[in-house]
Amino acid sequence: MDTTQLLKGVLDLAVLAVLTHGDAYGYDIVRTLRERGLEDVGDASVYGTLRRLYRNGMLTTYVKPSEEGPHRKYYGLNDAGRDHLEAGAKTWSVFTDTLDGLLEGAAR
Repeated sequence: MDTTQLLKGVLDLAVLAVLTHGDAYGYDIVRTLRERGLEDVGDASVYGTLRRLYRNGMLTTYVKPSEEGPHRKYYGLNDAGRDHLEAGAKTWSVFTDTLDGLLEGAAR
């Protein structure tokens, strides 16, 4: 099964979930997503998602100097982002429960 379309549908939720563990810069978020099993996530997709979530008022940002190169832009959850994550998690839970019920007993 091609997971590309599934990933597009849940990337907002995945990025917000990563940020519940603390503020992070873009590539750190990409690395965390990959380490947690979303190996196919693209850098550009995550950076685009971060920009959109920020533009939609769900994230805060700030810049910190880096000893390893250019300054890094960090992202953090705000109240709107936490609310969106909570609502999305409930929707995801209902959706997966429904799909699990449909797949139960189907040829595997």
